[in-house]
Amino acid sequence: MSFRRNAKVDLNQAEIVLALRKVGAVVKHVHQLKNLFDVLVFHRGNTYCVEIKSSKKSKLTEGELECKQELESVGVAYWVIYSVDDAMRMLKIR
Repeated sequence: MSFRRNAKVDLNQAEIVLALRKVGAVVKHVHQLKNLFDVLVFHRGNTYCVEIKSSKKSKLTEGELECKQELESVGVAYWVIYSVDDAMRMLKIR
């Protein structure tokens, strides 16, 4: 596993992470690991692999897309979220 220096963080990531933590989720940053996703979210016995994008126009990188396909091939969901509302929907919190 390789590490990125100064990995790009989407502008909305801090807001989304804060909202997830406010509802009791544990969030661990992994965005510095190349070709994975931004954060791991643990909530009520569930684990979420989450890529945070700042706009729907943002595309997954080739590495992110490969990770998504690999995880989904073994039944692990890979979430791409764009907002706090998306994060709450992911956790099934209205």
